[in-house]
Amino acid sequence: MKVLVGCCGWAVKGGKKAYFDKFPVVEVQETFYKLPKVETVLSWKRNAPSGFVFCMKAWQAITHPVSSPTWKRAGVNPETLKKMRYGWLRPVKENLEAWEKTVEVAKALDAKIVVVQTPPTMPDSEEIHENVLKFFDHATAFGLLLAWEPRGRIAANRKVVKSICEKTGVLHVVDLMKNNPLTETEILYTRLHGLGKGEVNYSYRYSDEDLRQLAQKLRSISPAESYVLFNNVSMARDAERFIETLKRENQPT
Repeated sequence: MKVLVGCCGWAVKGGKKAYFDKFPVVEVQETFYKLPKVETVLSWKRNAPSGFVFCMKAWQAITHPVSSPTWKRAGVNPETLKKMRYGWLRPVKENLEAWEKTVEVAKALDAKIVVVQTPPTMPDSEEIHENVLKFFDHATAFGLLLAWEPRGRIAANRKVVKSICEKTGVLHVVDLMKNNPLTETEILYTRLHGLGKGEVNYSYRYSDEDLRQLAQKLRSISPAESYVLFNNVSMARDAERFIETLKRENQPT
């Protein structure tokens, strides 16, 4: 079992070069708020060491409606946004075009996995279920490996999430310290948001015992490849400590 450990974002003092020295994988966050230019991500790829793995978060246009507060960081004219039917994986013209732009950046970056995170505001309804299935049927035809992190009510609808992932081949992303993925695949992708009440607790710092339990869970599931991405305030230090934990337990990284 191969385990790649990193962070959701360039969470190391000293920028990308310093990050490359510490971790073998990153989940790029810039692509969520506003897609960078292809030339920009090509430069990231050129400067990365051989074998470094890029994953990336899909552009919020396909997942988050324009009412989402995340759009405030996008630098897009609010009046322009109001005219768009973005979000919730609806298979409409705007979302499909946004996905094509996301694909262009992902292929330039040679992204191993594209993470599609849907917001907790997304309803859990039959219409939404059909839309998500249609969208993923379309999106998976572009030759990229997709991973879906549902949040909120639809995340709790385990039967629907499992069915959609099985039908489309999309990986089910979970916080492995809280849940196991609903589908059995050769690749496991987990995003760790801290322990406590609710879906996220970014201020949480993982204890040594937490990290031992995480290593044990990976061993029990035993996929061919695991991507472990920390997404809390102390993510860089916690990720480094987890790499040390895996080495002590003789797990390959």
